[in-house]
Amino acid sequence: MVSQTGRQWNRTWARLVGVGMLIGNLAGPSTTPAQAYEQLGPNTKSDFRLWTPVYLTVKLPSKFIVYMEVNPRIGDDVTNIDQLLLRPALGYQLTENLSLWQGYAWVGNFNQPHTPPQAGFFQESRIFQQAIYTQKFGDFKFMSRTRMEERWIEHAAGTALRLREMLKLSYPLPMAPEWAIVGYDEIFINLNSVDTIDDVRGGGKGPGAGIDQNRFFLGINKTFNQYFNVDVGYQNQMLNSRTLHGNANLINHILLLQFYINL
Repeated sequence: MVSQTGRQWNRTWARLVGVGMLIGNLAGPSTTPAQAYEQLGPNTKSDFRLWTPVYLTVKLPSKFIVYMEVNPRIGDDVTNIDQLLLRPALGYQLTENLSLWQGYAWVGNFNQPHTPPQAGFFQESRIFQQAIYTQKFGDFKFMSRTRMEERWIEHAAGTALRLREMLKLSYPLPMAPEWAIVGYDEIFINLNSVDTIDDVRGGGKGPGAGIDQNRFFLGINKTFNQYFNVDVGYQNQMLNSRTLHGNANLINHILLLQFYINL
């Protein structure tokens, strides 16, 4: 007869396999690096980057929540700042599992490819609406975040609309519950075009309709106390370019350190 400890480990491994299967489905079919490169096209470039976002969430009376994000991103093989995002938002806890949000984001883009007399810096302002749904399935913690963005990008003509969908799953380790395995996938879809292809080739910064990018993350989370926890892991970011039809023109390999402060 199987012991209680044996049954517990069997359940643990079954859950870990479940996490792996979900992450595999989110990441897509398995391919070798050479196959992936051929699928993305000969113009594909890659970069190693470091992102260190800090997220502050404060619960207010009457189910309101305030949020602030400071997100520096360093690129060019971690030698130059690439982006800085400042993202405040106000949320409302509609139910135990569902919250609704309205927010604003300022994005500074530094050291960008450019053609003089344009500068290597341009900025972007956004407003966004989002819904966050959370649920527990046994020991698994599931989150879905659906975000709609209205974007005003320097040098782009018009308002760019973008839809983002993130699916996230975490699983605390039974032998050390303050540690958890974390995986998520987020897809970005541009709903309209704000420049023509000729405008983009002439230096315009406007996005084109279609898949804009995809982010896949796999890492671990350490909970220090009820107010502070940290994610560390690998994030793959695939970025599309309108000047390379059908190809992703940039794959970023990112060391991601995420700091969560909850008050």
